[in-house]
Amino acid sequence: MPAVPKSLRLQIGLFGRVNAGKSSFLNMIAGQDVAITSPVPGTTTDVVEKAMELLPVGPVMFLDTAGLDDGSLLGEKRIERTHRALTRADIAVLVVESGVWGVCEDDFVQEITSIKKPLIIVVNKADIAQPSPEFMTRIQGITPRVVVGSSIDRNGREAALGVFKQCMLHACPEDFLRPSSLLGDLVPAGGVVVLIVPIDLQAPKGRLILPQVQAIRDALDHDAMVLVVKEREYAAALANLKRPPDLVVCDSQVVMKMAADTPVAVKCTTFSILFARFKGDLVEMARGAAHIEGLMPGDKVLIAESCSHHAAEDDIGTVKIPRWLRQYVGGDLVIDHVAGRDYPPDLTQYRLIVHCGACMLTRGEMLWRLDQARSKGVPVTNYGVGIACVQGVLKRALGPFPAALEAFEKELKVLSQGRRNTVPEKREGHGNA
Repeated sequence: MPAVPKSLRLQIGLFGRVNAGKSSFLNMIAGQDVAITSPVPGTTTDVVEKAMELLPVGPVMFLDTAGLDDGSLLGEKRIERTHRALTRADIAVLVVESGVWGVCEDDFVQEITSIKKPLIIVVNKADIAQPSPEFMTRIQGITPRVVVGSSIDRNGREAALGVFKQCMLHACPEDFLRPSSLLGDLVPAGGVVVLIVPIDLQAPKGRLILPQVQAIRDALDHDAMVLVVKEREYAAALANLKRPPDLVVCDSQVVMKMAADTPVAVKCTTFSILFARFKGDLVEMARGAAHIEGLMPGDKVLIAESCSHHAAEDDIGTVKIPRWLRQYVGGDLVIDHVAGRDYPPDLTQYRLIVHCGACMLTRGEMLWRLDQARSKGVPVTNYGVGIACVQGVLKRALGPFPAALEAFEKELKVLSQGRRNTVPEKREGHGNA
């Protein structure tokens, strides 16, 4: 991995009116021309990404967006993309001109407030007009994090950049400055983690996929030892260890074999379940998995994948999970698929959402998706949790996470009581999934 993955960078969205100087401000921060600038309105037509190291904050990703007031023929689509970028952004930077504030800015601040995103306001083009005391009082009443400067003033760059970095540090989410552990809190220092890594058609040639690499690094960061094996060598690897491992993690597709081969006293789970906790809310997704029990033939299910890869012949999201769900339900389901950053605005049509591990999304993006589903009363689970459920080993895979296991069991009881009062149980014994 030659660079920090995009999903692990702090996402900083640049927003503002057409020609407020968003792209010029990005160029000033970067110290080079990374975005096209022009006095022609609407020069930035789509979200432009720029990764950089912004010390002392660390690795960041700037999202330069189209104007909030874009009135061109494609303006509506551009503004839609701009607002979609807001769900990605960990910090929103509103670029304005001195004395220019209206409905456009008020609506944006209202949206920022409603989703509780930290906001920095940059008063740009100070070389043309300095902001009045009244204007400064107004914007400082919205946020204390304010930068005043000119994106084309090279002599003032260091001063403006210094103020911007201080604002960034104050606005930076706590989980970025002190990131949570992927698996390190599950094993003692000096402990042993066994990672079962299948090598199949979807595995990148000569490399491991991102969740596997991150798990290895997190274990090493917490002074644990890592043994990486394929599923066929797992039993032999256990036999060669002098003592049982402290944790076993496998790919979701081999979770049944892993559970069968792992001693009962050894904690085990899947990469996708680890990411459900790391990137989202594992308790919520465990609760959502219980709703697989309530699916009936004809129900509508959304499968959401955060990366846009070319699907292999037996792809996990488009082929395997739909097949396993249909087999479990005992009939056909209506299944929709979305990939990348596409996410349906109307979630009420779905009985269940099955989301991938979100290794390509930021934690903020994944939590936003969960919140959108929660507000519509639609349960959400993820690939690893859902697969372990339909294969009957979810309680085992949730063993390292007592709160998630308790949420799953409680939700099963609630659903079971509801069914008992309406229709007969449709599958004998699956309540022990």
